[in-house]
Amino acid sequence: MASIHPPSCAKSVFDDDGFMLLPESWTETTAEEIAHQDGFTTLSREHWNIIHTLRKHFHDFGEALPAFRHVCFVNHLGKHCVDELFHSQREAWRIAGLPNPGEEAKSYM
Repeated sequence: MASIHPPSCAKSVFDDDGFMLLPESWTETTAEEIAHQDGFTTLSREHWNIIHTLRKHFHDFGEALPAFRHVCFVNHLGKHCVDELFHSQREAWRIAGLPNPGEEAKSYM
């Protein structure tokens, strides 16, 4: 299972659950640091496509979670791609540098 702890070099920009407080400060380097700390050796093109789709959804709709199957569909991947690539929807959301979606939303992730 992936860690929920923020990268040690930037704890002040993460909440206690490891979600970014200011998603606008996210960079691809930040994503790589979070992923590396959580045990990912590399982020593939498919990972990046999902990450950028999640960030676009957040930009367009705010903190409402997307239908993760739809995220897979628009990226021409199998319906469980987020769980297969990131081990959980929560992990994908964190690596994408998005803020804590709230307790109810986290329970669905």
